[in-house]
Amino acid sequence: MHVDIQKIIKQDTNPATSEKEDQVLRLEKLISEHIAKMHVETQNVIRVPAETTSKHPNVPSTGKVIRTYPDRKLFVAAEMGNTKFLVELIRQYPDLIWKVNDDNLTIFHIAIKHRHEGIYNLLYEIGSMKDLITPLKDPNGNTMLHLVGKSAKQKRLDDVSGVALQMQRELLWFQEVEAMIPRSYRERKNKDGLTAYELFTMEHKDLVTLGESWMKETANQSFTLPGGYDQNNGLPFFRSKAILMLPSSCSYLSSHTSRYAERDFLESLPKKLMGGLATLILSITTMTITFGVSFFIFYDKGLLWTPILIGVLAVMPVLLYIKLQIGLFVDVIRSTYGSRYLFKPQKHVLYYENPKV
Repeated sequence: MHVDIQKIIKQDTNPATSEKEDQVLRLEKLISEHIAKMHVETQNVIRVPAETTSKHPNVPSTGKVIRTYPDRKLFVAAEMGNTKFLVELIRQYPDLIWKVNDDNLTIFHIAIKHRHEGIYNLLYEIGSMKDLITPLKDPNGNTMLHLVGKSAKQKRLDDVSGVALQMQRELLWFQEVEAMIPRSYRERKNKDGLTAYELFTMEHKDLVTLGESWMKETANQSFTLPGGYDQNNGLPFFRSKAILMLPSSCSYLSSHTSRYAERDFLESLPKKLMGGLATLILSITTMTITFGVSFFIFYDKGLLWTPILIGVLAVMPVLLYIKLQIGLFVDVIRSTYGSRYLFKPQKHVLYYENPKV
């Protein structure tokens, strides 16, 4: 469709009025045909026999519904995160939100399991009906909160840069679902005798350890002292110089004072990292500016191009360092402050307003 529209637009770069009207009519026709085609395709997906039974000669036919074809499509779409497809289906057939799979899970449970916030956010558009969906449990007694307590697949974790920020995203998901389900279900135990929070702690133990190592390595790389460190005891070689004790203390405090508890990854640690990167970039920049200004003031040889060249060469390492660190800095800001818009979207996609129940 996009290609067809481009062809129509490029036919005449300066059309007359009648030709413009012609062009508009053709565009309207093309868009209408595309919308009609989408509707037909949606109908074809769900217009199948009401039930399917086993036809294998060795398996007796009991007439019991095994799984309807639309159900399979529905849950595959939820697993893949195909929000637009599900929105179109639910608009035409609202009862699909009640469909459950063999594990008694709805599309919202599947979305939580696979961390698809677009599908999960549809819960905010179905009004009080969500109170009948959120308490559902699977055969193992896992509630919606238990599902988010399980670690996400590595493919979904890799969508976020940095192990610490991955842990932050997992905590945001847990916190969001915890607020969504009924209060009485938050401490429910599954058949393994675990609450959702206990399951979350067990599943994310390795991620917390990796996040701690990542934070410390990042801090140590940002605060490297002249001469380096003694590999035997970890102390700086030039520790006898009193002036070097200050950055050594800053390095120690920034990377070792935190408890590295799970909740620290939500705001405390990212904000410390963000503040450390910001002050480090600022200090390097101001140091370079001070050097350049001092050189201009004290240089009196009469060659104007010399201080200019020195100033340019002095700025290049700063720009290189900023280029290397700005990506991480932006990711931390986006993950810490932009994540507040991850859930509870302002724009409705399923209904224009929440349905009244």
